[in-house]
Amino acid sequence: MARAIIRLTKERNRCLTQLALPRLPGPELLSTNLFPNSHSVRASSSSSSTLAPVYSLPSTRPSPLHSRKRSARHTQSRIFNRTISYVAMSSSTNNTADPVERTTSPYPDPRQLGPKSQILATRTSNYHSTSLRNMVTANTVNKTALHPGGVQPVKEHTELEEELHEKAHIDYDRVAIVPNPSVAALYEDALVYETGSAITSTGALTAYSGAKTGRSPLDKRIVKEPGSENEIWWGPVNKPMTPDVWRINRERAIDYLNTRNRIYVVDGFAGWDEKYRIKVRVVCARAYHALFMRNMLIRPDRKDLEHFHPDYTIYNAGSFPANRYTEGMTSGTSVAINFADKEMVILGTEYAGEMKKGVFTVLFYEMPVKHNVLTLHSSANEGKNGDVTVFFGLSGTGKTTLSADPNRALIGDDEHCWSDRGIFNIEGGCYAKTVGLSAEKEPDIFNAIKFGSVLENVVFSPETRLVDYEDTTLTENTRCAYPIEYIHNAKIPCLSENHPSNIILLTCDARGVLPPISKLDSAQTMFHFISGYTSKMAGTEDGVTEPQATFSSCFAQPFLALHPMRYAKMLADKIEHHQANAWLLNTGWVGAGATTGGKRCPLKYTRAILDSIHSGELAKVEYENYETFNLAVPKSCSGVPSELLNPRNAWSQGHDSFKEEVTKLGGLFAENFKKYSSEATEEVIKAGPDVKV
Repeated sequence: MARAIIRLTKERNRCLTQLALPRLPGPELLSTNLFPNSHSVRASSSSSSTLAPVYSLPSTRPSPLHSRKRSARHTQSRIFNRTISYVAMSSSTNNTADPVERTTSPYPDPRQLGPKSQILATRTSNYHSTSLRNMVTANTVNKTALHPGGVQPVKEHTELEEELHEKAHIDYDRVAIVPNPSVAALYEDALVYETGSAITSTGALTAYSGAKTGRSPLDKRIVKEPGSENEIWWGPVNKPMTPDVWRINRERAIDYLNTRNRIYVVDGFAGWDEKYRIKVRVVCARAYHALFMRNMLIRPDRKDLEHFHPDYTIYNAGSFPANRYTEGMTSGTSVAINFADKEMVILGTEYAGEMKKGVFTVLFYEMPVKHNVLTLHSSANEGKNGDVTVFFGLSGTGKTTLSADPNRALIGDDEHCWSDRGIFNIEGGCYAKTVGLSAEKEPDIFNAIKFGSVLENVVFSPETRLVDYEDTTLTENTRCAYPIEYIHNAKIPCLSENHPSNIILLTCDARGVLPPISKLDSAQTMFHFISGYTSKMAGTEDGVTEPQATFSSCFAQPFLALHPMRYAKMLADKIEHHQANAWLLNTGWVGAGATTGGKRCPLKYTRAILDSIHSGELAKVEYENYETFNLAVPKSCSGVPSELLNPRNAWSQGHDSFKEEVTKLGGLFAENFKKYSSEATEEVIKAGPDVKV
């Protein structure tokens, strides 16, 4: 390019000499990378326009005698104008005839972006700034005209960066690693780089998880390796993955993270009991994911973070899919855990709940196998006298509502462990459903949605930023993750040195044939704990005209690592050892089924039953046997009409109809339990409904 400019300049000067016009400044003053001593100029309309007056001709009209010279000058002028317009884009003259003084560019290195360009670069990117590394690197030294970029001193890497580089080959010289960022910093990054993020009217951050708005249980896999192979409950819940496929997926996730301009690292604990807690590190590319896990893990203080070395590491590359053609992959989504390497890799789903439940699965393996500690999918609270109650239950059974008792301190709402030292919460936050949420129905959850909380996939007003919790346009699984400290009656630290005195198995029977409350013996507790029964309501799908029975072993089937019977035996042993009472509490329909005129058991009656349990009164009343299911049903309970306590007495659709519904539901229980019978004792099998299948 420089040679072409020199050649054109010489040609123009020869023409100007013939016409007696000023000469163009020589090529030694043209600013290029090869001639850095000349003054450079940023391309602009002003810089090109100032060149014209220098070579403008007199305004007097030439005589006819000069017409030939004028024609030649006009032709050469067009050549010159094309030349100088090109030159002006990359250079300027330093001639005294030029009326505009040229200033040196503050950006001698053409790769360096100016302030406005940096802003534009960040706006046009989706999740990642194109200039972050330039903003965080140290100043260069030894700059010269030939090497304006200079030499960048070797950067001292932190202990965390060195560990990620050594274990996962994270390119710390290219990727900006953001360790344990503050809530405010994560808000800023989410708003700038992540589509769908906004601040709602209450100060919470709302995020969009993309195509996946719920967990992908069919894509969960466990690496089959010698250390855990004989412990895992292999089957549809835990699909095996070979070590080779694990390495392929892990490398794919790391490669994706290395293409990001920034990644976040969140360190935290799982388990409030320091004796049994595990250290968890999350490496992810989205600020939304980092803030979510910052809320859900137990947050260490700065001293604990100084030399934090994780027991388990999660690599979340959920924005990047798995290779569907890799052996064993059935889709672009993969959630895999390796108990030998103590790592978890996520591909093909940005739903943040996968990380939370992945940690839960780790504890379903680690606690029973290595510490003889029972992991529970339950909520728990503690009374003023130190008595602890544990609530098991699937979605819609009232687990969150009933454990949020104003007269009792909340230990946790979802995940716990029962050890020889008492009971402790696994998490540092809560992950609550928000569909239909209101201040009247769930004041504790509603008031917890504020600065620091993360709302998932909700719909809000663009003008007022008010969230419409009834709007399920994006998904019915709208949720909010918030620190447990946001619940005013939460017990901090979230543990109790007292062992549970009451174990409550919650169910929502839409057929109306299970009693509102039943007292269970040891074998019945194991049977109903393994069954994990509740109902799906009619009308949720075309052609569904009656409630559908749903069974989830241990009320936690998608998260189990071991066979359900192992957890059930541990639960029965602990109940017996600590002399706890076990109850089956039905929050569903009474009088008839949900589709045949029954009514949902009023919440005031359910709370009255709980109050009687906590006071110890209900354990002392007289009981009667409830046929088919062989359950012990109380004849009286303070604050509850006695006719509601036995479904046979409350049934309004006739004796034959009642018998038919009881037998039908009993048969479903018996059929479901067949898949566990090979591991169950005869006593546990007989504890189920007395029906012939």
